Amino acid sequence: MTTDVVGIRSIGYYTPEGIRDSAYIAEASGIPEKVIREKFGINLVHKAPPEESVSEMGVKAAHNALSDFDPARLDLVVYCGSEYKDYYLYNCAAKIQHGIGAVNANAFEIHSLCSAGVYSLKVLKSMMLADESLKHVLLVSSSKEGDLINYADGDSRFMFNFGDGAAAVLLEKGLERNVILETAMITDGSFADDIGVMGVGCKNFANFSTMPYGDRFLRVADIAKMKERLDPVTLDNFVRVIEMAAEKSGYGKDSVDFIAPIFMKRSILETMLASFGLKEENSFVLEDYGHCQSADAFIALKNGQALGRLKDGDIAVLVAAGTGYTWAATAVRWGAWSA
Repeated sequence: MTTDVVGIRSIGYYTPEGIRDSAYIAEASGIPEKVIREKFGINLVHKAPPEESVSEMGVKAAHNALSDFDPARLDLVVYCGSEYKDYYLYNCAAKIQHGIGAVNANAFEIHSLCSAGVYSLKVLKSMMLADESLKHVLLVSSSKEGDLINYADGDSRFMFNFGDGAAAVLLEKGLERNVILETAMITDGSFADDIGVMGVGCKNFANFSTMPYGDRFLRVADIAKMKERLDPVTLDNFVRVIEMAAEKSGYGKDSVDFIAPIFMKRSILETMLASFGLKEENSFVLEDYGHCQSADAFIALKNGQALGRLKDGDIAVLVAAGTGYTWAATAVRWGAWSA
């Protein structure tokens, strides 16, 4: 056993029973169902009932990840999911820590929108290697951002894939299995003001009571202007950040065996995979989950494992993007490993 590595001991996720399928989204948006399925890449997304909170979904995913691991052995619980939580200005990490009975763990949160889960692996690995008291850390991502989608707003159509769900990852120092390697990120802050819930926050607090109804939803300020700048760079940045994570880990792009992506439609995923000489069987399409914020890559990794697409020694790269805009990737050597 070595203490200079951090491995993924287990992954668990949770999706609520309710669904919004392509027919539902088509009817709500006025967009033909065939377009929702083929162009948007959505078969269905999961939808939590009003009474099921973000923290409750996080607790359920955490239990699935922990299985028979005693939560009292956890040293730290970290929440990296949606900022749309049970309440405004609310400590979701502490709520989850209490909800799973992690009585000996501290708790805090990391936020980077939809890239937070992937990048949090770097943050927590670094913390665990630097602090001898951190042996077991639980990372939790949860999202109910489906509440914030206005299907009547055509300018927000690229967010119609949002679904509800949560994922949790149990990290263990010294575990020579599913070893976390290196992480890369690309940031372009020129996109920071393009997307948000404009009616909430300090800029519009004084005007909240008179804000238009649409500003209570997640929306795009100017879809045409954003697409004009984003479309030419986003695929290249996905490819580049995967390459960077692999190279920092000591591998060339031809060494990548599996990519666990954020939600993206099949055609874009296939193009990205082809850049690494890979095919769909080297990844997982999230068309039956939708976009569950920063939980996506963990859901894809877990399904890749279940389908036998990951083998011992494979280099898997988790990749995500978050509005703002950030692209992040973390490499993992899957299965048994030794220095």
